[in-house]
Amino acid sequence: MAEDRTVLPSETAEVGDRGPKLPAEKAEASSPEKGRLLDEKGRSLEKGRSPADERAKPSPPGQADGSGKKAADHSGEAERKRRRPAVIAIACVIAVFLVGGGAYYWYSGRNIESTDDAYTDGRAITIAPQVSGTVVSLDVTDNEFVHKGQPLIHIDPRQYKNDRELAAGTLTTAKAQHAGQQFAAQIARKSFPAQLEQAKAQVANAEAGLLQAQLEYKRQTSLTSLATTQQKVEQVTAAQKQAEAQVLVAKAQVEENSPVEQRIEQVDAQVAQNKGQVEQAQAQLDRADLNLEWTVVTAPQDGWITKRNVEVGNYVTPGQQIFSIVSPEIWITANFKESQLRDMRPGQKVQIEVDAYPGLKLRGHVDSVQLGSGTKFTAFPPENATGNFVKIVQRVPVKIIIDEGLDPKLPLPLGISVVPTVTVR
Repeated sequence: MAEDRTVLPSETAEVGDRGPKLPAEKAEASSPEKGRLLDEKGRSLEKGRSPADERAKPSPPGQADGSGKKAADHSGEAERKRRRPAVIAIACVIAVFLVGGGAYYWYSGRNIESTDDAYTDGRAITIAPQVSGTVVSLDVTDNEFVHKGQPLIHIDPRQYKNDRELAAGTLTTAKAQHAGQQFAAQIARKSFPAQLEQAKAQVANAEAGLLQAQLEYKRQTSLTSLATTQQKVEQVTAAQKQAEAQVLVAKAQVEENSPVEQRIEQVDAQVAQNKGQVEQAQAQLDRADLNLEWTVVTAPQDGWITKRNVEVGNYVTPGQQIFSIVSPEIWITANFKESQLRDMRPGQKVQIEVDAYPGLKLRGHVDSVQLGSGTKFTAFPPENATGNFVKIVQRVPVKIIIDEGLDPKLPLPLGISVVPTVTVR
């Protein structure tokens, strides 16, 4: 049975252009099982379907997947080619920023030295009582700012008041004795020479009496027994001996009173001794006054009270730590490596960052470099001459004075971490 088919001019032209169809193509075109027609481009069409319907007909699953993947690959490649200039431009910008940042970091950091091994430092004064006793009054609290001379605690003063009164009485007695001895010295300067002269006069008197006794003795012994008596002879003999004894006594008194200057010096020495007793009593009184004054412990300088270790009713002893006062003067102790000290000199400017206050920027200058590393002043410094040696980079403390930037509202405790940056050139 012949198939109804209309041959279009385009088909004829296409066939003419392509050349004669092969037998297989003709058989396929005329096969009744497939029932297809050829469109104007030579593509087979089913019966009753137009080329537009044929194009709208979905492709087989395998063919659709292959063509979609290929189209996606072509689309992704085009998208990559389109984005490639932008990626290259971004990479160039990043490279420029990295190079510029590295150059800026090198340029800005080539003349500075910095360390994070740095801390705030200052003077912490230990407060201890000078006398022992019971604390009867506590006049300060923790972290309070005190001024020089301000009372901190009061110790029971009753015992020290009694000691002062006793010392005052001893001083009064010593002064009275000293005054009496001074009067005695004045009298001695006049009486001792007079006593010597009196002794000399007694010698002369005794010698005169002796002479008279001797003359009487000679007269009586020269008389006959009828002109005198034995009793009279005995009396003149005794009188002569008595006169001789009186002469000896008078001479002894002269000898006793002769060292007038020495006797006066002896009295002056007693005056000096009494004066020393007065001074000793005065010292005891001064000591008693000082002890009484020390019952009130005062602040030796301005600062903040820290490490309070006393309460009312505690018994304190001399040398016992009861407070610490931190002075307002604060500086930075920075432990730089020894390799960082090559160009570091006193007076160089320093920028300081405080870890506790990120917004606080302090400015200062290098004050001095300690003449010794930290390990040199430890309790047990290393002995590098013994055993195996391992070289370790040492750190040297550098004192940095804070010039400006401190905020009175922001406390800066001792020992907090800071980061100083020194401009060495």
